[in-house]
Amino acid sequence: MGNEMSLDAVDRDILFHLRQDGQLTNVELARRVGLTPPPCLRRVKRLEAAGIIAGYRVVIDPEALGRGLEVLVDVEIYANDRKTVAEFEETVASYEEVIEFRRMYGRPDYFIRVAVADHAAYEAFLSDRLSGLPAVLRLESHLTMKKIKAEN
Repeated sequence: MGNEMSLDAVDRDILFHLRQDGQLTNVELARRVGLTPPPCLRRVKRLEAAGIIAGYRVVIDPEALGRGLEVLVDVEIYANDRKTVAEFEETVASYEEVIEFRRMYGRPDYFIRVAVADHAAYEAFLSDRLSGLPAVLRLESHLTMKKIKAEN
């Protein structure tokens, strides 16, 4: 986690419940973890201050935004000089359609999650944006048949 704070069972229970529902009131969270509200709030504030709770977010249905098709893309690049790699990463990270972007150990070099409206929109994204980048050697697209488990 990048910090030196040790977590006890109550802290882990707080984190579990907040991951399930980040909008829990302190009173409800305290009830679920077996504390009274004041010490529960102190623990949450301590977890936030330590960076263990990095923030809260809203999960929006991609269909509502017209981005119902999600494609996983493996990318291999041929460049290994820092300037070209940095330009590639900066460019891909700037694309609105890219919702997750990771540099990997080994192959592929990068893993990208792309959210678009439909197959035509993905084809346009692939043709007009991703495949035309100078560093790109190979792209492999993966379409999901069924999402079995996903972290919100």
